[in-house]
Amino acid sequence: MAVGRLCYYYLVKISKLKLFSLLGILIINSLIFYAVYQKSDSLLRVSFLDIGQGDAIFISSPSARQMLIDGGPDNSVLAELGKVMPFYDRSIDVVVATHPDQDHIAGLVSVLNRYSVGLFVHTGATSSSAVYRELMKIVEDKKIKEEIIDRPEDISLGGGADFEILFPDKDAAHWETNTSSIVGKLVYGKNSFLFTGDSPIAVEKYLVSKYGNLLDSDVYKAGHHGSKSSNSELFVGYVSPMYAVVSAGLNNKYGHPNKEVLDMFNKFKDNVLETMNGGMVRFQSDGIKVSLDI
Repeated sequence: MAVGRLCYYYLVKISKLKLFSLLGILIINSLIFYAVYQKSDSLLRVSFLDIGQGDAIFISSPSARQMLIDGGPDNSVLAELGKVMPFYDRSIDVVVATHPDQDHIAGLVSVLNRYSVGLFVHTGATSSSAVYRELMKIVEDKKIKEEIIDRPEDISLGGGADFEILFPDKDAAHWETNTSSIVGKLVYGKNSFLFTGDSPIAVEKYLVSKYGNLLDSDVYKAGHHGSKSSNSELFVGYVSPMYAVVSAGLNNKYGHPNKEVLDMFNKFKDNVLETMNGGMVRFQSDGIKVSLDI
């Protein structure tokens, strides 16, 4: 009887090992399939993360190269990234800090600590805040490659997607922070997304004078969280977006988004989407059509 029980014990143990091995193989195959699918579906994905009062936009190109524009006011960006990135992915190709205000860069401290970042893009504009000093120290300590923007240029994200930096077009290191905001247009085929950070109306007027109808975009991230200090009627008219996305916190102390700005968007018949009410806003594009990725 003892020998029988021993044989039974080993048979069960072997069966469990086989089962666990099979499950392991299935999980690995699933991860490989997911990674291959992500790289081969020819879709551009743009997610406006729900990080409260601030900005954080995650981009995944058709070739699966990734860009994060800003990181929001705290480490809540990590939980949001977990919703749009595979759990095993611990690298981001490009991180862009549009300007050094806390509601745009504080979350980047956590991101740069947690993820391997290939390139850190900023304008060289500085801040006296502790979070700015901490962020730049991480960039230095981890020897992350930096690119300081002082002229228009293109960053290729692969698969036909390009991030075209329109502004600043000169050294902005000593400018007021909002004025120094990086303005970029993400282009994939016939589709485009415009990001303006917290650029004020004066910069918007300059962009209109320089680029005119080239500002036309399918999706527009409302400047400065929908503030009246940005989003001039002239500028929005030239952008002529199908969707306007407002990234702001619920019941924030600044009153963002401004009601007059929302009324103006409605006047242009823009579809207005707000992270404060609907959470993360996700789009996908096949280069011909932009649609909400629900």
